[in-house]
Amino acid sequence: MALSVRVLLIEDDFRVARVNRDLLERDPDVHVVGSAATCAQGDALAAALQPDLVLLDVHLPDGSGLGLLRHWRSAGRTMDVALITAADDETSVRFALANGAFDYLIKPFTGARLGELLARHRARRDSNAEKFDQERLDRLLGVVTTQATLPRGIDPHTLERVAGALSEAGQALSAEEIGDLIGLSRVTAWRYLEHLVKTGRAALDHHYGQAGRPAKVYRAV
Repeated sequence: MALSVRVLLIEDDFRVARVNRDLLERDPDVHVVGSAATCAQGDALAAALQPDLVLLDVHLPDGSGLGLLRHWRSAGRTMDVALITAADDETSVRFALANGAFDYLIKPFTGARLGELLARHRARRDSNAEKFDQERLDRLLGVVTTQATLPRGIDPHTLERVAGALSEAGQALSAEEIGDLIGLSRVTAWRYLEHLVKTGRAALDHHYGQAGRPAKVYRAV
């Protein structure tokens, strides 16, 4: 079972907020626990709801989401915050990262990219420990792996795309289905899925619904 994620949305366009909610809740273990349209509402809901993850816009009616992020960090609040915004200027991006945003999505974005964000958030939470070895710390920092430590033929960016698509699906899928979702061959998708199973980021099940050899299906954990 995938790690449950409680999300607070802070977005002043109700149509965008609805689309984002629908994308997030395709994953049955993701729950949008609140939605705010202003900095003031977002601050109050963050304090009351204590979400695992905040998805924050920059341009809000009563101020900047970047200012709200800085306020939270100054107050010692360490929940994961990701910006989802049309603000694509270097100053905004650098300010967000310098103030502890763990991800930054520029509108419009794909559902697969949002799935990658959720996968990274889950990996960061799963890395919590009183003390860290380098592997745990790398996961917390979003350095899931590197070319030096990955098996030959496994590209880190493609690996995160596969992990994101599997997480977003919210159900077990075959290698062929994952390949169709992100444009990979069945064999290539299978290789990445097997690596995710080996590293504990996915689980392998067998589907016995059809006659003959059982089909392999994979689910996010």
